Amino acid sequence: MHALKRVIKLKTKNEHNYIRTLCKSCLQSTVPDIRIYEVGPRDGLQNESKFVPTDMKVELIHKLAAAGIKNIESASFVSPKWMKQMSDGVEVMKTIKRSPGVNYPVLIPNLKGYETAIKCNIEEIAIFPAGSEGFSQKNLNCSVEEGLKRFKEVAVQAIKDGLRVRGYISCVVGCPYDGPIHPKIIAKITEELFAMGCYEVSLGDTIGVGTAGSVKKLMHEVVKVAKPENLALHFHDSYGQGLSNLLAGLEFGIKTVDSSISGLGGCPYARGATGNLATEDLVYFLYGLGVNTDVDLVKLIEAGRYISNFLGKMTESRVNRAINDRFKNHSDIVKIATCTVN
Repeated sequence: MHALKRVIKLKTKNEHNYIRTLCKSCLQSTVPDIRIYEVGPRDGLQNESKFVPTDMKVELIHKLAAAGIKNIESASFVSPKWMKQMSDGVEVMKTIKRSPGVNYPVLIPNLKGYETAIKCNIEEIAIFPAGSEGFSQKNLNCSVEEGLKRFKEVAVQAIKDGLRVRGYISCVVGCPYDGPIHPKIIAKITEELFAMGCYEVSLGDTIGVGTAGSVKKLMHEVVKVAKPENLALHFHDSYGQGLSNLLAGLEFGIKTVDSSISGLGGCPYARGATGNLATEDLVYFLYGLGVNTDVDLVKLIEAGRYISNFLGKMTESRVNRAINDRFKNHSDIVKIATCTVN
């Protein structure tokens, strides 16, 4: 009986040591620093039917900055006729208190929108051609080629004015109107956006149909025309594939990831598209990979609840739901994410 107890004790001790070694190994196998590009105040809110007052949008942006987010897409200068939720872009950009080291880009549809935005002390803009003809017609009311010409005019002017230009491509994997999209088409558009002067191109799975397999096929083509460090990934989580798709993309050396607080998002012209990859889930995921994002998850979760409570809906972030009010200290959450054994 005593011999059996010694065996059990030895086995338990060895298992504990194994777990410690495994966790240490996990932390040493880190991925490069990842840049988080928050789209919640723009992409996250644009499809919400309940209008979010300007002061609440501003407060959300402040909360995100306070949590440690360094890139916050804050407004859109599309016509209020098509997107009422974004009609207060000027007020938002003129009201926010800008934190040092934080970037506040805005979305620009055309030269008219740019002319309005340039009066708001902006430093970076984003342009957004589609990866499919069907979505381009619905979202931009023009062909892909016409859209690229329109955005080139905006990019040329912005660069002339000393601004940074970021490019989005929507429907990079599948389109609600045209179906699956060939990766070579997306690679070609990516190449054209860099030729316009974009410093970075974000590849958006607008309706969330991508899988790790389809993302890898896409990346194999796109990295032929662009360096991975100049690309970003933008996943909607409609089918619950956001994080697995991201992991597939990170294998190619991607260093920028778009996400939205509380998993907010959707597009009025993409039937079936649900929210973006939640920023809370992304940050927890990255800490688990050993990436120090310098983002305070406690403050981030509070920001997610702030906007979700106003909208009267449950957060779409699984991490936000799971953690709830269990932790008041950010480091305690990181210990869980990194499987740190005391």
